[in-house]
Amino acid sequence: MKRLAAIAALAALAATAACGQVAAPAGPGGVYTTIDGAKQIDATAPINPFNPQGSTFVGYDAMSLAWPKNSLTDPNQFYPGIAQSWTTTPGQGEVVVHLRPDARWSDGKPVTSQDVRTSIGLAYTQGGSAYTVNAGAAGAAADIQVVDAKTIKVVQGANRSNTFLRNVLSTVVVPDHVYGKLLPAGFWATLTAARGTGPAADRAKAEITGLTQKVITFAPPQDVSAGPFVLERINPGAALLRRNPYFYDAAKIVPDKVKVLNYTGNEQIWNYLVSGKLDSAPFTAVPAAVMGRIKSAPGNAVRRGYSPVAASMAFNQAHKPYDNVHVRRALAYLIDRAQVTKIASPEAGTPSLTTTGIHGDSAKAWLGERLATLNPYKVDPAKADLELKAAGMVKRGGTWRMPDGKPWKVELHVPASFSDWVAAAKSITSQLNDHGIDANVTTSADYVLYLDELAAGKFDVGFWLMALGPSSYNIFQRLYGSANGWSLLAGRLSHSPPGKDGNWMGGPEKIDGIDPGELTNRLNLATPQEQKNIVGTLATVTNQQLPVIQIYDYVNTQFINTSRYTGWPPDGSEALRLPAGVWMQLGMIKKR
Repeated sequence: MKRLAAIAALAALAATAACGQVAAPAGPGGVYTTIDGAKQIDATAPINPFNPQGSTFVGYDAMSLAWPKNSLTDPNQFYPGIAQSWTTTPGQGEVVVHLRPDARWSDGKPVTSQDVRTSIGLAYTQGGSAYTVNAGAAGAAADIQVVDAKTIKVVQGANRSNTFLRNVLSTVVVPDHVYGKLLPAGFWATLTAARGTGPAADRAKAEITGLTQKVITFAPPQDVSAGPFVLERINPGAALLRRNPYFYDAAKIVPDKVKVLNYTGNEQIWNYLVSGKLDSAPFTAVPAAVMGRIKSAPGNAVRRGYSPVAASMAFNQAHKPYDNVHVRRALAYLIDRAQVTKIASPEAGTPSLTTTGIHGDSAKAWLGERLATLNPYKVDPAKADLELKAAGMVKRGGTWRMPDGKPWKVELHVPASFSDWVAAAKSITSQLNDHGIDANVTTSADYVLYLDELAAGKFDVGFWLMALGPSSYNIFQRLYGSANGWSLLAGRLSHSPPGKDGNWMGGPEKIDGIDPGELTNRLNLATPQEQKNIVGTLATVTNQQLPVIQIYDYVNTQFINTSRYTGWPPDGSEALRLPAGVWMQLGMIKKR
């Protein structure tokens, strides 16, 4: 979302951005030029994938066991990466990973199970996912066993999660002979102790988490990669990677080198695209006029696919009048989602069909015919008036007021750096003002501050990212997780009252006898059919109660240039959400 920041100065397109870039002599395969959508280049950052700004690039030199296929409903579908295959027991209690027999590091040494074990140990120092020292955490690994040089088994703890396989396969793998020294003697015994409870376990946890900075700041003298490329050199303007001759599928890799250009803002990326410098790039928010210039540049084209995330207007139900469902429904009837999308995100969004909590494409797969039974909340001012009257709101002098006659002012909060959200909020408040509801937009200086203020319960209404698929548990965690009072600790689900423990949404714990937080938690272990039933119930509750109003569903819009390479993923391809380095691993990219 960082590059959705507002960049208004179109004149910046004329500025050059090549200063300080790395020269890259072309070979027969040419130089593939792109940007890293996840970060800007910091030439001083270590060549370390555990460092957030590290000088490594996912899919090019930084490698995972496997790459997610980004299915609409199944989070456990993957393309092979360093792992050639894997098997799992029912319930994902054990995952056995078989490494590619010919996988080697760029210094010629084989990739082994010990590399994976060390990588998992380092992941524990960072916490989260399958590798957490929190006792009883859902989906936490309980044991890691080296079966042989190319086989490793990871055992899940007692508190199961059906995304355990996904989290294991997403493991980033680094060489033991470079990183192994970061794990102190006795690390694995300390990890076992940390999984317990009591003072000894607390000391063990502190010892492991105390390694966090040591791992993040570690700076290898050179890149040792198992990917198709290896870092050759880097400066503030760009990073240059060359082909790794030891890559297991080297015959599929066409470019001789990859150049990753740096950028300081959206306008610099626009400049690259308009001048035809980039062979591919993830979507960057652009004004319509600039988009026209990008599309008209020779060879430039756009690819669109599924992106499991949506933008919504979320309510703090602990604040009046948003505790009243009739008020929330009234606002839903007044917002023209198509108009908002046209203004805010015409290239990277589609108007939400309705509010379900699920991205529209996924909703069709999850809900089937049930989707047609939900209220679409089409624009209907007359219905909005009925809902406001049902909530006890009163209209005086053409303006809606609180039931006691006091003024009602809708303050819609958004982070100033998200240009699409700012534009959406302005469109929404304009529509509400047209209907006699006093509404305005208030911005927070940056996204981090915005999230802090949101969590502190300072806002009545704010924008919220939701529908984070493909895992059904992750989708509904956004609505019925910690932000709405439900927390899972040591295998026990609890509910905190509004204003406590990060509960800023303030919804009721039960709705017509249904506990949405408990149902969401059950998604962690449910079978595919059980998940479908639970998702149907949660989507219906969400549609009726509207803890949020789903505004638009994001579209994964990518830029490509066909002048130098061909073989791009087509529109709708599941591969579009993967880095171009993975496209190359899959044999897609060909020299023109």
